[in-house]
Amino acid sequence: MAGLQELRFPEEKPLLRGQDAAELENSDTFLLAVDTDWKEHDIETPYGLLHVVIRGSPKGNRPAILTYHDVGLNHKLCFNTFFNFEDMQEITKHFVVCHVDAPGQQVGASQFPQGYQFPSMEQLAAMLPSVVQHFGFKYVIGIGVGAGAYVLAKFALIFPDLVEGLVLMNIDPNGKGWIDWAATKLSGLTSTLPDTVLSHLFSQEELVNNTELVQSYRQQIGNVVNQANLQLFWNMYNSRRDLDINRPGTVPNAKTLRCPVMLVVGDNAPAEDGVVECNSKLDPTTTTFLKMADSGGLPQVTQPGKLTEAFKYFLQGMGYIAYLKDRRLSGGAVPSASMTRLARSRTASLTSASSVDGSRPQACTHSESSEGLGQVNHTMEVSC
Repeated sequence: MAGLQELRFPEEKPLLRGQDAAELENSDTFLLAVDTDWKEHDIETPYGLLHVVIRGSPKGNRPAILTYHDVGLNHKLCFNTFFNFEDMQEITKHFVVCHVDAPGQQVGASQFPQGYQFPSMEQLAAMLPSVVQHFGFKYVIGIGVGAGAYVLAKFALIFPDLVEGLVLMNIDPNGKGWIDWAATKLSGLTSTLPDTVLSHLFSQEELVNNTELVQSYRQQIGNVVNQANLQLFWNMYNSRRDLDINRPGTVPNAKTLRCPVMLVVGDNAPAEDGVVECNSKLDPTTTTFLKMADSGGLPQVTQPGKLTEAFKYFLQGMGYIAYLKDRRLSGGAVPSASMTRLARSRTASLTSASSVDGSRPQACTHSESSEGLGQVNHTMEVSC
C-alpha cells in the first residue's frame, strides 16, 4: 500500500511459558516493593478523589508521561512490567511519570458505599485536568490501555491543548449496542467477574493456550482489585458512547485527535477490530499504527522490549531524541542516556533543527518520498 512504512525490531520472545511466566504468578512481579521515588497522592476533582502516583518533578516545558490502565487492572497490574523494563527506564528518567488509577481501582481501595454513582467515561476524562493542574504540568503524553485508552482519547478531544501525544493500546472507539449489552449481561450471569474481565483482556486463543499468564491475572484481578468497585467500572465502560471521531475530510466539521497518536494492538488481541477502526478515523499524517506479532491482549506485558522501541521512535517523531544505552553493544564505553529536544516545524522538513529546551515542540511527520521532504506521510503500519 502506497505511503506505508514498515519497521522491524529485533525478535524478542513473548512472555508466555516457562520460568518467566511462572514468576508472574507471584504477586511481587506485579506489585513490586515500594519505590521511594514514587509518591502517592489523592487529588480532589469535580467527580471525586483520584489516586495517582508520581515520580519526578516537571522539567521546564517538557511534558509529563501520564498513564491510564484498563478495566480490571490498576496502574501496577497494567504498567509495572513495561515501566520497569530497563530500556524504558532509560527513557522515562528524563520525564516526570504520573500513573492514574481509576476511582476505587488502586491497591487497598475502600469499597464504595451503597448507591455510589461511578463517573461516566466522559467524567473520568474530565477528572484529569485536576491532575494536570495539581502538579503544574503544561501538557502530557498519555499512555492508555483499553478503557484507559478511551479515557485518554476523550480527554484529548475535550482538552486538546493539554495533550502533546497519545499511545493508545487496545482502544475501541465504538459504544456498546443492545446486542453487546445483552451479551455482557449474559456473560455476567454465567461467569465470575474476573473471568468476564479476562475475556476482555485476552483472546479466546490466549485463554486456552496461555494458561500460566491468564491464571496469574485471574488471581491478581480477584485478589488485588476491590470486586464491587471493579463491577461499577466494568458496567460504566460497557455503557460508553461512541468516541465520535472522524477522519478529516470525510464529513463536514470532522472531529478527531489533533495530537500525534500511536495505536498499538497485538496480532492476537480481542481489541484488534476496534483498533483498526479507530485507525481509519484518525488523521493519517499524524497517526502510527503498530501491530505487534506474538503479542495478544497485553503487549506491554508480553512484549515490553518491542513496545519500548516503538515508543522511542514515537518520541523521536515528536521532536525528542533519545540517546540510549544499548546493552547489545560490546566493548567500549557507552555514553549515559540523555534526552534532547529538537524544535521542528509542522511541515515535516528535516533540513534544520536546533537543540533547545524552550517552547513546546510541534508535531513532526516524516516523509521518505524520493521527491523530497515536503510531503507528509500516511499512517505508518508497523509489523514487529
